[in-house]
Amino acid sequence: MRAAAPGALDALLDRRTEANHAFFADHAERLARLCHRMAERFARGGRLVALGATPAARSDARHVAVEFVHPVIVGKRALPAIGLAAEGGDLPGQLALTARPDDIVIGFGVGDDGGETARALADARDRGCLTIAFAPAGAEWEFEPPSADPQIRQELVETLYHVLWELVHVFFEHRGLLEGRDRRPTHGAGASSFLYPFLAEQEDDLERVVDDVRRSVLMKADEVADLRRQTLTENRDVLVAAAADLRERFHRGGRMLAFGNGGSATDAMDVVADFRNPPGAATRWPAIDLTEDPAILTAIANDIGAEAMFSRQVIAHGYADDMLLAISTSGGSANVIQALAEARRRGMGTIALVGYDGGRVAGEGLADHVVISRSEHIPRIQEAQASAYHALRNLVDDPPAAR
Repeated sequence: MRAAAPGALDALLDRRTEANHAFFADHAERLARLCHRMAERFARGGRLVALGATPAARSDARHVAVEFVHPVIVGKRALPAIGLAAEGGDLPGQLALTARPDDIVIGFGVGDDGGETARALADARDRGCLTIAFAPAGAEWEFEPPSADPQIRQELVETLYHVLWELVHVFFEHRGLLEGRDRRPTHGAGASSFLYPFLAEQEDDLERVVDDVRRSVLMKADEVADLRRQTLTENRDVLVAAAADLRERFHRGGRMLAFGNGGSATDAMDVVADFRNPPGAATRWPAIDLTEDPAILTAIANDIGAEAMFSRQVIAHGYADDMLLAISTSGGSANVIQALAEARRRGMGTIALVGYDGGRVAGEGLADHVVISRSEHIPRIQEAQASAYHALRNLVDDPPAAR
């Protein structure tokens, strides 16, 4: 199996590398200008409203909302955002009750939901909202990934909305470039200089700032390409072994339980959607999203503590034939550690996708299969982890030994 795996994963990686380069080379300048327009909307009191009707699109709507509301870059402001998904009813109806003219509306899963998201985007544009989509939908800003593979498309879109979140802040540092805001003549980059050295530019030179942001978009695209390569090559044998273990457990009647915190929670939503509701003719496998029920999560967090949010659910749902998939950028969150420990006590298999140097999960061998994305930049880690769990999904259905 290991001898055959390089061809499978190398082909998967090559397709992603090519699509990533083409997508961001084509759209870097437009993304820079969109960041400027979004900053103007936020400065006027607008919000980001994310739409997702399908299970996979819901995960992206939740992901982009949590990134804007809860920034992980120290010192960056939180920006108002909300995700609207199918559990709240039809999207056009929800949007009619939610959106205001200065809002930014971003739609995921256009073309996969019977036109529901496209209709909501059209209504949003009629209301005066700035609209964004990733397939033809009549949105003001459309960015269509150059791939028919839904997994690659999702990964490119995730990088794109992370880039929007990271770089919209540049224009807040240049208040004079925002309509309706007072101009300051110049300023220094301060603590942000190591990330964005161009923050000290003159505030009346929009084109220069846009060009610097454009170059930053390309830099971030290159960074995730490099991290994706590290993740899928350095962890090649781990991914193959994890897929074989998971596939065997499925055939014995087991299930996959997935979880994470924050953006990683939305990645758990995505991987569960990929297993339960795959596109095309792919096999459907039983999977449970331990982040799915806010009543359960808040009850446990309130009455027992956040550290038990997932371990309590492992106790409720976990059996020896099951597999627990933990997604964590740090590899050290207390509720992740507790859930993995509980899974082992119950004889379950465990997979962990982690960032940085692997944290406690890797250092203490707390999971059977540990996939490390070696970066300290959380958005890039999450993007590379998406490639890892998509690879895992593919290897479960199409093991290298069968090629």
